[in-house]
Amino acid sequence: MSGWGRNNPKQVRKTTWTVEEAEEKIAAFCAYQERCVWEVRRKLYEKGIAEAQIEKLIGFLLREKFIDEGRYAKAFARGKFRLKKWGKNRIRMELKMRQVPEDLIRKGLLEIDPTEYYDTLLLETEKKWEKTKEPDLYKKRFKVVGYLMQRGFEQDLVQEAIDSLL
Repeated sequence: MSGWGRNNPKQVRKTTWTVEEAEEKIAAFCAYQERCVWEVRRKLYEKGIAEAQIEKLIGFLLREKFIDEGRYAKAFARGKFRLKKWGKNRIRMELKMRQVPEDLIRKGLLEIDPTEYYDTLLLETEKKWEKTKEPDLYKKRFKVVGYLMQRGFEQDLVQEAIDSLL
């Protein structure tokens, strides 16, 4: 498990589940929205389920197709790009944090249409450029680049988008 759980003694557990109710509740948790193994493991740990039981429950969820990390990576990439306007670098880092395998991350990022991606980058660049009140052009450019890089867009595309504005 990641450093989130057992290495953090100050982590407070909320209400606990019995092993019997855990299977039903975690299946509902996964049916509600796409989940990855890391999120499920975290939830079960939070609810006080033993490590051995967690592995059994995750095996059950994988067999019954409640969890599919490939499906999760695709849905995550589409959702974060369309709703939060994140760039590919930010999406990749978030998926890595959730311990999704690299090959599935690559497949998930293929869900993003390159034309739509660049159009979104241009729109975000224009919005930030207009909002940034900085008289010095060099500083303004630096702030806009920093903002877009923080959002996860690639530096070469960011430079290209800013150059298209000027």
